[in-house]
Amino acid sequence: MMKKLSVVIPVFNEEATVTVLLAKVVEAPLIAAIRELELVIVDDCSSDSTWAVVEQWQAEPREDGRAVEVSRHRHEQNRGKGAALRTGFGAATGDVFLIQDADLEYDPGDYPTLLQPIGDGQAEVVYGSRFLGGPHRVLFFWHAVGNNFLTLLSNMFSDLNLTDMETCYKVFTRNVFDRITLESDRFGFEPEFTAKVARLGVRIYEVPISYHGRTYAEGKKIGWKDGVAAIWSIFRFNLWSRS
Repeated sequence: MMKKLSVVIPVFNEEATVTVLLAKVVEAPLIAAIRELELVIVDDCSSDSTWAVVEQWQAEPREDGRAVEVSRHRHEQNRGKGAALRTGFGAATGDVFLIQDADLEYDPGDYPTLLQPIGDGQAEVVYGSRFLGGPHRVLFFWHAVGNNFLTLLSNMFSDLNLTDMETCYKVFTRNVFDRITLESDRFGFEPEFTAKVARLGVRIYEVPISYHGRTYAEGKKIGWKDGVAAIWSIFRFNLWSRS
């Protein structure tokens, strides 16, 4: 039974957006099955003032009407998003984990849609898809092509019919997390997680979400090299690393 939601937030050089994002998470609508909210913030050795900004935000009194647990963790060297997520998952105490980026591309207002399939007992894992009809900013054509290709390649090996394997919004129960061992340090987390939950045979749902993409001038970090690494991870975790 769901009681506590742990929102795991990896951050790296997001001083301009992180406090806005944290306020949105604290104020986000939830579902009736969630009684407690926990924020697990992992700074992956930011070179800007992200850590100080998060410290200040946590120290300030808030009148949001909701009791929220907050824990902060910082890597002493940059290790990548996957490593930051592992640190966050290891510190999380909730019954359900939800991954939230700090760059405002993904809207915490979508939490009820993401949580409902698990709350209704229909799923153990939920993906929030940017390609199922939700409102989204119109941006890079070739990024969309790359995302679709990576999802297709992943689906061919995992035998899933996802539309957005690379999405940030992945929600899953603690039981699922306890049954997999995550290894990827960087963006290989996405295909690794997908390959491993597919092999569990758990119920996976996909729901539409809104998406407010950024340009590189606005701070977007992922690039073509990450796409190549994702291809390697798809082969690695679906064919050669099946433990």
